[in-house]
Amino acid sequence: MTAPERARFVLDPAVRDVHGESARLREAGALVPVEVEGVRAWAAARHAALEAVLAHPDLSRDVRHWSAEGRRALRADGSLAPIVLARTMLNAEGEEHRRLRGPLSRVFSARRIAAMRPRVEAVTAEFVDRLAGLPPGPVDLRREFAYPLPCEVISDVMGIPRERRAELTGNDHVLTTTRGTPERLAGARAGRDAVIRETVEERRRSPADDLISDLVALEGAELTEGEVFDTVQELYVAGHVTTVNLITNAVRLLLADPGQLDLVRGGERPWSAAVEEALRLESPLRHFPMRYAVRDVEICGVTVRKGEAVLACFAAAGRDPGRYGQRAERFDVASDPPPHLSFGHGAHFCLGAPLGRLVGEVALSALFGAFPGLALAKPPDELDPVRSVLALSTTSLPVLLGGTSR
Repeated sequence: MTAPERARFVLDPAVRDVHGESARLREAGALVPVEVEGVRAWAAARHAALEAVLAHPDLSRDVRHWSAEGRRALRADGSLAPIVLARTMLNAEGEEHRRLRGPLSRVFSARRIAAMRPRVEAVTAEFVDRLAGLPPGPVDLRREFAYPLPCEVISDVMGIPRERRAELTGNDHVLTTTRGTPERLAGARAGRDAVIRETVEERRRSPADDLISDLVALEGAELTEGEVFDTVQELYVAGHVTTVNLITNAVRLLLADPGQLDLVRGGERPWSAAVEEALRLESPLRHFPMRYAVRDVEICGVTVRKGEAVLACFAAAGRDPGRYGQRAERFDVASDPPPHLSFGHGAHFCLGAPLGRLVGEVALSALFGAFPGLALAKPPDELDPVRSVLALSTTSLPVLLGGTSR
């Protein structure tokens, strides 16, 4: 095969059957020509292809390696542009990537994340108590629990002042759900950036025991002022948005399969097994842009020409029968499957993976422990999917709490 001159699939953010689309992508080949928001790219939907793409030294996240033709097709108002054009650690490579990632690697080490467990448990308990105090009737668990909990945890880690958190999460919610007019989105972005900028400035004047202070301390030595702001902004978004989907998806999967729920609730399997299986089967990320060929590259028998883009298809790879066999489409916590790619692979493996896993495990354990009668208030196939080529979840998760165990 040669360059993706003609897309075989147009990826639709509003598609309801994401997994059906993913299956068609896998069946079409290791790398498949697609179009997304007018951009043409190769889609890596099979597990082996995605693993090779994520780790290949000649596929770069640096947009400067994308062809001029490809860049011209990028929509300024689309969901791809903010990610593709970000001049942050997300798209840095080589020594630049190591320089920007190094300070954060120390903060997000497994040891330091494990030490955060008591605080994560305390924050989770507060949100469980809030749920218990809600009036009887269906509760949107995504809005009332899965969304605010990770926001509060990452705000704690970073040092966002408590009196500014509601403002920050409100603006962020507008941006991550891309709701509203371009003017509303621009206002939300300005509001979010103002909170972050003012917090960074306050930490310059008065350092505290938090991540923002740690980053500010590196200004002039390891980071510039602009890099500190960009890193803080990126960490806030990355530190909660996928965990929101993880918790939403895991609760829905467990409630839809009581037999699997009984295995973890009864202690036969750990909550970590439910987290990992939810990450595999319902990756918080559907697709993620983009990697560019520095030179001609062959992936699983397909030639990607210099300057062409490759889209990472995490939702498709997590259900690949070539990797996961008969369990590929089934939620199964009874045994550990082969590792998944939902947190990435290679040099850009997600720094926040230990924190996301911790918050997911604590959230599930606390929620199902507090509400033994928890049940879906709406059949799973009637829930509306998030309309995004980037995210994989549902816009809401209506449940009946069924009374507490306290």
